[in-house]
Amino acid sequence: METTLIYSVPFGCSFAAIAALEWSGLPFHLARVEARDPASKQHPAFLAINPLSQTPALLTHTGAPLLESMAILLHIAARTPGSSLGFMQGTPEYDRLNSVLSFLHTSFHAAFMPAFQAARAADNDARAAVWREMAIEKVNKCLAHLERLLMGRAWLASDTAPGIADAYLAATARWAEPLQLAQLRDYPDVARLLAALEQDPGIRFAHAIENGLPAASQGGFRGHVALDQLAVPAG
Repeated sequence: METTLIYSVPFGCSFAAIAALEWSGLPFHLARVEARDPASKQHPAFLAINPLSQTPALLTHTGAPLLESMAILLHIAARTPGSSLGFMQGTPEYDRLNSVLSFLHTSFHAAFMPAFQAARAADNDARAAVWREMAIEKVNKCLAHLERLLMGRAWLASDTAPGIADAYLAATARWAEPLQLAQLRDYPDVARLLAALEQDPGIRFAHAIENGLPAASQGGFRGHVALDQLAVPAG
């Protein structure tokens, strides 16, 4: 059985898993969920895999569901030993990757949540301004920390090529400027890394997938499957 990633658009953090799968060379299918379409998010096959109707969700090569971005990214890295995607558990390199990825998955991702909450608020909701201020403070604090982590480094965890932490940064840092929370030019090492990633074929593949454009895979992409075609786990 081949891996199937359920991803959402627009601008979902599942972007990272798309790029990681493309980098991995593993055979995989994709299943698309339109985040703004309630019917898509409540599809029975999707809910059987993730009752919380959140993406990304992965049907692994064994047919078992795997949820949460960090778990999915580490799973992909573990299936491609010797690549730049991840490192052997117990090594200093793995510890750094785990630390950076945990920071991105928790602190950095969560920093944007007040801004998303403010965007959904009614026009007369006075709390929206407070939420935006919280988001601005948190996002810039996290970007400053990422700037420190990148000092003297080309990538967040690997010395040679982008890995799963870089993919997750690409998926989330792109929210900062459209939400008017930060200017990435104020964080030159972060901006440098993001600019380098935008030239990467795996990142370009993920953008094309999100945008519904023809996507030329250099990895193991086997095409899209409809939610109706998903092999729903029993039980």
